[in-house]
Amino acid sequence: MPDRRKIIVDADACPKNALEICYILGKEFSLEVATVASFEHNIRGENHFVVGNAPQETDIKMANLVCPGDIAVTGDLGLVALLLGKKAFCISPQGKIFSEDRIDFLLEERSIKQKHRRAGGRTKGPGKRTIGDDKNFEKNLRYLIKKDFKKAF
Repeated sequence: MPDRRKIIVDADACPKNALEICYILGKEFSLEVATVASFEHNIRGENHFVVGNAPQETDIKMANLVCPGDIAVTGDLGLVALLLGKKAFCISPQGKIFSEDRIDFLLEERSIKQKHRRAGGRTKGPGKRTIGDDKNFEKNLRYLIKKDFKKAF
């Protein structure tokens, strides 16, 4: 049976460099690259899905597209938790690989930070994207593509 996996990108918040890396590696490994974004984003591609701008529309579309063994590119932890449950591999645009054994901790950490901000506190946002982020993303995406996903289940 041929490798039918695909890379699905949450293109609403994916940096252009990371998206370009997805296209390059998709072509190199003969994997379909699908992007999902609201109509407010100007993304063109063969496998681009446009959704409305209501909350969670991109997440719902990605959840409907993903199959076990697919690779999802997103930094949305709620979406990551959902996709990990569907046996997809998840990676952030910075190259962080998410795992089922750590997602609960990350969601709890996010919740604590949200409470802190609602109470008037401040938290540090993400830093400016670097060349190192691009290299880390490419290295880890390549790792996930080469991973024998059949052994992971």
